[in-house]
Amino acid sequence: MLPTDAEVREILSRRRTRPAPRPAPRAGRALQGLIKELDAKFGRGASALEPRWTEIVGERLARVTRPQKLTKGRAGAGGTLELRVAGPAALLVQHQSEDILQRVNLFLGPGSVEKLRIAQGPVKPPAGLAPPVRARATPRPLPAHQEAELKASLADAPDPLKGPLERLGRAVLGDPDKGRDRAGG
Repeated sequence: MLPTDAEVREILSRRRTRPAPRPAPRAGRALQGLIKELDAKFGRGASALEPRWTEIVGERLARVTRPQKLTKGRAGAGGTLELRVAGPAALLVQHQSEDILQRVNLFLGPGSVEKLRIAQGPVKPPAGLAPPVRARATPRPLPAHQEAELKASLADAPDPLKGPLERLGRAVLGDPDKGRDRAGG
């Protein structure tokens, strides 16, 4: 048999009920203190450098380098920045390492980075930079006597080869360095 409404109210008034549970705090708010503590302890990493890398090192170096890892030094000493560098540019980066360190420390704060470690590997160009455009050098015009000699020498060549051979001949005869080698000078 079920209790009446009056009995139910009496039973409930004697028993303590738990308050409704609070909803869990948002993850960002819950982790905010921990993130601040870790940031103070370890500092910003290489990911802080990535968005502003072109501004920090310049367009030329940004095309061939990418910050990979920032390791904090022990006992307050400066850390080590590991850069991924396109193979042929590693020597250039090594020679400019002091300048790169100064620029990175200007961004992160004095003494943040003391050493640069270079790791060679493929590097994707930054999203904001267009690939370098290489201008095609057009050969300078040939003097009339050389033009006539070139045409005469190609008279017996097959038709599909005449165009490419003529362009090659103009490029060779139009380049003073190659022409001097050819003339024996």
